[in-house]
Amino acid sequence: MKDQKKVLENTIKRCRERNIIIPTYEQMRNPDLIPKKIKDELKNIGLWDLNPRNLFRITWKNEPTKKGGGFGKVNYLEIPPELSGVKARIFVLVGKFFPTGAHKVGATFGPLVEKLIRGAFDPTTQKALWPSTGNYCRGGAYDAYLLACPSIAVLPEGMSRERFDWLKTVGSEIYATPGSESNVKEIYDKTKELKAKRPGEIVVLNQFDEFGNAIWHYAVTGPAMEEVYKQERKKGQKLSGVFLTQGSAGTLGSCDYLRELYPNIKISAGEALQCPTLLYNGYGAHRIEGIGDKHVPWIHNLKNMDMVSDIDDDDCMRMVRLFNEPAGRKYLLKQKIDKSVVNRLDLLGISSMANILGTIKLAKYYEMTENDILFTVATDSMEMYMSRLKELQKKFGEYTEIQAGIDFEKALLGQSIDYTLELSYYDKKRMHNLKYFTWIEQQGKTIEELNAQWYDDNYWTDKFHSYQQWDKVIKDFNDKTGLLKKYK
Repeated sequence: MKDQKKVLENTIKRCRERNIIIPTYEQMRNPDLIPKKIKDELKNIGLWDLNPRNLFRITWKNEPTKKGGGFGKVNYLEIPPELSGVKARIFVLVGKFFPTGAHKVGATFGPLVEKLIRGAFDPTTQKALWPSTGNYCRGGAYDAYLLACPSIAVLPEGMSRERFDWLKTVGSEIYATPGSESNVKEIYDKTKELKAKRPGEIVVLNQFDEFGNAIWHYAVTGPAMEEVYKQERKKGQKLSGVFLTQGSAGTLGSCDYLRELYPNIKISAGEALQCPTLLYNGYGAHRIEGIGDKHVPWIHNLKNMDMVSDIDDDDCMRMVRLFNEPAGRKYLLKQKIDKSVVNRLDLLGISSMANILGTIKLAKYYEMTENDILFTVATDSMEMYMSRLKELQKKFGEYTEIQAGIDFEKALLGQSIDYTLELSYYDKKRMHNLKYFTWIEQQGKTIEELNAQWYDDNYWTDKFHSYQQWDKVIKDFNDKTGLLKKYK
């Protein structure tokens, strides 16, 4: 066992040598709190640059520019009724303008930083291992590089080529496991194998059980949604619900924040119909990259859910071409969809499209009107999936306006409330109990904590509110490096 005090000294020294200052959750939530001199430095730094100051760009409020941007309001897109087919107002937080082009730099910030600042990870001798089905290992490798921590990425071999190419640029070790999106167990098996072969060297930061993932979304994403709601709501309108695909369940942490403020909202978790784990205790493979399943994440608060909806991955793939092919956009313009919206549809990656479809299901199920405001998230953009678009072009040939019309009717206007379940107490408990098979039998969690997640009313509240304590520790850590002095 490493001496915690010595490890913390090593970490402080390395951060001092590498000029690393760690932002607080409050600063990521409200960039107005970032020192002006740090903002001045950012004027000469690109959004994706491997520069430690980009830790301060882990926020929904980056100016949407490639280099030198400051901070403004939350980046979001409203999906109009002409596109969604429902009257409810749907807002999508846009993740493209985070470093790496996805909000996973936030989800990975918490798990790594809380270990660094308390001496539980030694960047001089250890490597951070990021098991992932996609963007999480990219975000982790990026954050680790900025924090001077070596990293290892473990992800399925069937994920998009763009992910693997980018990981090479940050010098991460890469291990491709058998299968694709829903082959999570294979990732765990490789992780366990690597950890056994290299004892003491590897620290696993598993997005599915690291509460820092969900805590970041509670502290940053939830307030971003609240801010957009207050900015956009009109007289008589109310915040009515949120839909998010389960994935690691990190983003669903934002719903715990919103539930405290708006207790009557409806919260729906989604998954691929081809892998209906929550809905039917089912399994399978699917093409909605970024929402790996066949299990229930340890950090998912099932008690906070109202509904589960399954999304047909075929609908998402139809939207890939509809939203990004010239013929598709031309067709959408003919449907009187605002040009400013059509021209920004490339801000939506494949899982983002699934999130929109699930939000439509939520609106239809509860018969919502123009007085209802709903939220979801675009984790990343089509920039991560252009190879998938080329694959579709090769497989199906030229995309025409006739095909665009078919896809628009099938995927969007024809979206139904099939494969949707409003949850009773025992529906939620059944889904919660699925954690046992992954986390107790396979991953060494305790039955006592599993029961506490269900029966202890303070369990989740204490977890999510802990970010306030972490902010105090981050400030103390920065004081010890002494680097903030010149910025005051």
